[in-house]
Amino acid sequence: MNLILLGPPGAGKGTQASRLVKERGMVQLSTGDMLRAAVAAGTPVGLAAKAVMDAGGLVSDEIVNGILSERLDQPDARAGFILDGYPRTDVQADALDAMLSGKGLALDHVIELVVDEDALVDRITGRFTCAKCGEGYHDRYKLPAVAGVCDVCGSSEFKRRADDNADTVRQRMLEYRAKTAPIIPHYEGRGIVSRVDGMANMDDVAAAIDAIVDA
Repeated sequence: MNLILLGPPGAGKGTQASRLVKERGMVQLSTGDMLRAAVAAGTPVGLAAKAVMDAGGLVSDEIVNGILSERLDQPDARAGFILDGYPRTDVQADALDAMLSGKGLALDHVIELVVDEDALVDRITGRFTCAKCGEGYHDRYKLPAVAGVCDVCGSSEFKRRADDNADTVRQRMLEYRAKTAPIIPHYEGRGIVSRVDGMANMDDVAAAIDAIVDA
């Protein structure tokens, strides 16, 4: 089972991908993780990426595609993969089609987590984590049982991401609608696109995804 999870930052893609990895043995292919792994492993494409990043440049589609191609050739990817954060553009979608075809692979599902922008802003701007163990909390939905004390490790130090603010979240939404959402028609003609309410309870989102995958 090979699928793409789509949705703006904060929609819950990472959470759902992690669950699919744990419960179904699938491999999550995040471009950032693959890039770091390729650089650390010193593969030819990884070395090319490192040279670009060391020079302060943006890694090209050609390099990203090369890193993904290398990763798909690893045995564990044959058990099924989840693409998270790729493709982001029509050009990348075309490249992915050619890459998968050349490897005898195909996409089974493209699942978009649909969100309400105002609700997403509320979800993201309220997030904070324990600075020691990383346990996640929220100003409205998940406060520590004892104010100022982490439920998991007892630490009293918490932190928030600097970019978890309303302006940044709305800018991410704007970029998603402008650049990534337009690739959905690329797959709709194949009948493999499904949409799930990303604002629903996490377990309800998971159940909806399972229903699509198991259909």
